[in-house]
Amino acid sequence: MDKIAVLIPCYNEAITIGKVVRDFKAVLPEATIYVYDNNSSDGTDEIAREAGAVVCYEHQQGKGNVIRRMFSEIDAECYLMVDGDDTYPADAAREMVDKIFEDRADMIVGDRLSSTYFEENKRPFHNFGNAIVRWSINRLFKNDIKDMMTGYRAFSYRFVKTFPILSKGFEIETEMSIHAVDKNMFVENVIIDYRDRPEGSESKLNTYGDGAKVLFTIIRLFRFYRPTLFFGTTALILAALSVGFFIPVFVTYKETGLVPKYPTLIVCGFAMIASILSFFSGIILKTIYQKNRQDFEMDLYRVTDDFKRKLGEE
Repeated sequence: MDKIAVLIPCYNEAITIGKVVRDFKAVLPEATIYVYDNNSSDGTDEIAREAGAVVCYEHQQGKGNVIRRMFSEIDAECYLMVDGDDTYPADAAREMVDKIFEDRADMIVGDRLSSTYFEENKRPFHNFGNAIVRWSINRLFKNDIKDMMTGYRAFSYRFVKTFPILSKGFEIETEMSIHAVDKNMFVENVIIDYRDRPEGSESKLNTYGDGAKVLFTIIRLFRFYRPTLFFGTTALILAALSVGFFIPVFVTYKETGLVPKYPTLIVCGFAMIASILSFFSGIILKTIYQKNRQDFEMDLYRVTDDFKRKLGEE
């Protein structure tokens, strides 16, 4: 088991990966640097290997797939994840790692948005997207994570080994944040400086496509983690629509004794049935969710015991 594992997912980062590996080796000389190459075609893997990194491969395209492979294959007391594009400063790594060991935190978030991100990032839609994601998750999940989509994070062993990765792409950071909040993990923020990519280095993030995936991920996870609120709100909307369309039909019936708008009446009935189904679906899913929370706590005990056993064997 490594003391510290620095995890760097990479796809065509030949321009920057050598510097990133050397910077983190200088700041964390006791760490093992792992570069996971995701089908790069520009020699990223060779440059990383020459710089002193352990190079591994993940052939399923997508950052989420790479992180799933990393988390499953590597055992470490502390994990530090950083992108290979040289936008995150290595000098913040020691503080983030120390918080895992000394504060016994589960996840440390490298907070770009409270420092230089909005000045350094030249892509206005990226800035807007980050602000929207932070606002929506803070509102829906009531948390204090300052930067939801940062790629610079530190993790404890128990977080890594109990985090079920479902996302395949860049929405993985959002999934991490929501999982930590929902499972009552100990999360701290470390403000970091952010610098834009150097000239010649291009972002792999598709502003609109990946942005839409992130928003759909938030909605999907909100439905999963807050089923009572999600389905209760849906039930309330359907009930309101049903009553709203039923009122004119009822008024006409009271005045004339006739129901000339049978299709509207039928739609009102189906909408009310859908509302009732949605309400009870929320209650049932809340019960299932509660059972999943209990199972997670038992998994947490098991992983903690496994961690202690592995430390004892060394």
